[in-house]
Amino acid sequence: MYRGSPPGPLVPHLKVAMQKRILIVDDSDSTRGLVREFLESRPDFEVCGEAVDGLEGIEKGRELNPDLIVLDYSLPRINGLQVAVILHVLVPNTPIILFTFYKDVIPIRMAHEAGIAAIVSKSDQLTILADEVQRLTGWKN
Repeated sequence: MYRGSPPGPLVPHLKVAMQKRILIVDDSDSTRGLVREFLESRPDFEVCGEAVDGLEGIEKGRELNPDLIVLDYSLPRINGLQVAVILHVLVPNTPIILFTFYKDVIPIRMAHEAGIAAIVSKSDQLTILADEVQRLTGWKN
């Protein structure tokens, strides 16, 4: 019989199991840092990895099997749409958000055919990105 709170190890384990794991793929250190900081300020999100280019994003997506991927369009070596096509094959149940300044010039149909679930502009507030992450991971708060 416990007096007061249950033993400590049970509570942190439960918290970790409930968090949604997110991979951020962006060549900008400052953008990755801001997105990480903002998403991790919410108790339901954990950034499980970061990648600085498309090929590393593919590798980390396969290795980490995240709950969601935030993917920049303009990346070195291979662009975000090409990355999305490959990731959609490797981790087909993982939603991908294209996070870009080019939202208005990327055809939505082309993005969806590449496996993109949503497009969010980098010029929008980060709350819009967080709302999309919540929506696409099915998080009920």
